[in-house]
Amino acid sequence: MAKKADQYFRVDPWKVIEEGFDPAYARVSESVFSLANETLGVRGCFDEGGSVDSLRGAYMNGVYDIQALPKSYRGIVDKTHFMIPAAEWLATKITADGETLDLGKARFHSFLRVLDMQSGTLERSFVWQTAGGKAIRITFLRFLDRTARERAYQRVTLEALNAPADICFASGLSFDVMHEGYQKCFWQTPRLQASDGMLMAQCETAASGQTVFAGALLSLAYKTEACTDERGAYLCARFTLEKGQKTSIDKRVVILYDGTGGETLWSHGLKALQRSREVSLDEALNAQRAYWDAFWRTLDIKIDPSDEETAEAVAAEQQGVRFCSFQLAQTYNGGSMRHNIGAKGLTGEAYNGHAFWDTEACCLPFYLFTNPEAAKSLLMFRYNTLPQARERAKMLDCKGACYPIATLNGEEACSLWQHASLQLQPSTAVAYGIWHYVHVTGDEDFLWSMGAEMLLEIARFLASRVEKGAETGKYGFFGVMGPDEFHMMVNNNAYTNYMGKRTLSLAADTLTEMRSEKPQAYALLAEKTNLSEDEILSWAEIADGMFVPMGENGLIEQHDGYFNLPHTDIHSIPVSQFPLYDHWSYDRIYRSDMIKQPDVLMMLYLYNSSFSGDVKRVNYDFYEPRTIHESSLSPAIHSILAAELGKMEEAVRFFGFATRLDLDNYNRNTREGLHITSIALAWVNIVYGFAGLRSDGEGLSFAPRLPERWSRLSFSILYRGRVISVRMETEKTAFALAEGSDLPVRIYGRECVLTGTECFFPAGG
Repeated sequence: MAKKADQYFRVDPWKVIEEGFDPAYARVSESVFSLANETLGVRGCFDEGGSVDSLRGAYMNGVYDIQALPKSYRGIVDKTHFMIPAAEWLATKITADGETLDLGKARFHSFLRVLDMQSGTLERSFVWQTAGGKAIRITFLRFLDRTARERAYQRVTLEALNAPADICFASGLSFDVMHEGYQKCFWQTPRLQASDGMLMAQCETAASGQTVFAGALLSLAYKTEACTDERGAYLCARFTLEKGQKTSIDKRVVILYDGTGGETLWSHGLKALQRSREVSLDEALNAQRAYWDAFWRTLDIKIDPSDEETAEAVAAEQQGVRFCSFQLAQTYNGGSMRHNIGAKGLTGEAYNGHAFWDTEACCLPFYLFTNPEAAKSLLMFRYNTLPQARERAKMLDCKGACYPIATLNGEEACSLWQHASLQLQPSTAVAYGIWHYVHVTGDEDFLWSMGAEMLLEIARFLASRVEKGAETGKYGFFGVMGPDEFHMMVNNNAYTNYMGKRTLSLAADTLTEMRSEKPQAYALLAEKTNLSEDEILSWAEIADGMFVPMGENGLIEQHDGYFNLPHTDIHSIPVSQFPLYDHWSYDRIYRSDMIKQPDVLMMLYLYNSSFSGDVKRVNYDFYEPRTIHESSLSPAIHSILAAELGKMEEAVRFFGFATRLDLDNYNRNTREGLHITSIALAWVNIVYGFAGLRSDGEGLSFAPRLPERWSRLSFSILYRGRVISVRMETEKTAFALAEGSDLPVRIYGRECVLTGTECFFPAGG
């Protein structure tokens, strides 16, 4: 692996800590210190702004705008949509004796910034030394409400340490926010109001017509002056802070988008703001701590080192996996079926807030085993956007439904035709997600009421896209791009063909079973979609005749001609050239056998139980040395397969990469936002990798493998109303049900029944 850690933050089991401030690392810190509650998100930017390099971003899930694109060829989108920064609610300006606080210019010391994962808070403090010799300690605290998700909180504390200081403190709400990529503010027609202790602002997006309300209540012991400007409302207080005196200003914020606008939204916002008066910042903070305490009590992953020599490395892994669980729980919680999981969540504007196929392929397992209702909500987003997927298939001269490679609202937003038109994995991943959800949860009602319709339309799309090869006489997909993404317009990509085969079989089997078990529901669906029995038979025929390029030794050629490509030694690439998209010309990337992320290995992970150990081994040994891990989903998949194959050193190395990809800035692009897929897969890496969970076979199975550097690994998962507790130790693994009725599982290939009493299995079975 050519990439290296860039460790900057202090290792702590429950916190991420920045001691001292490096301006060159400012944007990386902003990403790492991001907060979210699924509805609202905010980067760890300075409340007071200033001249420090920054991507100031406070975002709202589902809020976007639209941009027209030049007309091009058929099938290429002529408009795109993208997440935009919403109301700037942290806006703060502090002056002391006429000098404005700006950490890009001011003298300061004792800088400390702490993300506390047990309370969901971000706190920053430092001592400001003014030009006049005054020393003022300033502390900023912020958090986003986990239950009333329209609420946010900020507390600013000032303390004069060595002399009195004349303070001017201003706080505001502003829609005067710039989208960095477009260098444009997308908000218009503001309505603003500022009065003693209260601010309100409402604005509409320029093209999508979405309206957002923002309101704030300020609690401070000084008289304020109110004012507004073009897109913001502000309150200002002037006071003298005596030597040794400390004062705090609390700000309770409401940001609301409910699909209404105008006077209706203003009224809704005002009522929400009035309700927030009933809860003080301290009361909200106590509730916040209680929320996270309950979360960690059930879903914490604990890792203990085997000795003092490994303690430091294991402590970093412990921090990393908790950081990943924390950020993923912040990003999505199933609160709305209008949203999905953006590649950067609500932590930055890279990827424009879009959701990709990563949701179903990589993120879904976390929710399946920690929050099944959230998993269902993710799939409901796909059902609710099925009409847009049907329209996309028509644009590509196909039938059925083609799910977009990048989207916020269900429409294709990717203007790069090689991704939007050639990548079929979003559709097959949705199908896989439907199957996996029903397989794990047993929720057949979802399958018959919604899942079957999606499978039907995806199968139609695949059947209209597949062709028979002239030489092989078998079915395959031509002119595609697989998950690798470093090779485009290829034929018979193994992943695409295999996932297409399994999807078509799944659709045929599901509709056949539905016709038998749920004839009335089947008849209604057949009438709604004009489905014929011949169509179902054709899907099964195509699946049976699909070409999967596997040799006699089990080695699968990634796509036609891959074995003949020039070789690139990935270890010879300097770290300074990452990310490659920023340093290599686009066409240069496509001219070798270098792989961006798992492709063949991805299908061996998703349908793990369908392949033998020998097939997994020969393909891992061939493809791992060719994979550059330019995608965040890559290292964890390799770690999971490496652990299964007994390559524990590699498994641990890839695990460290996956869990600390953002904390240690492995890809040198954390500054753009967090890698939510990597964050999701860090959890999967523990449960599927080292605990050996498999959920694609009959029932659940485990094959624990504890790395030598760990003395203990413990975690819990949820499964069909049960809480399964797992404690792995050097010599044995203990399984028990913390809640729920007895459960049959397979452990090291042997049938057993889990009960409320711990049962022990020797390491390795």
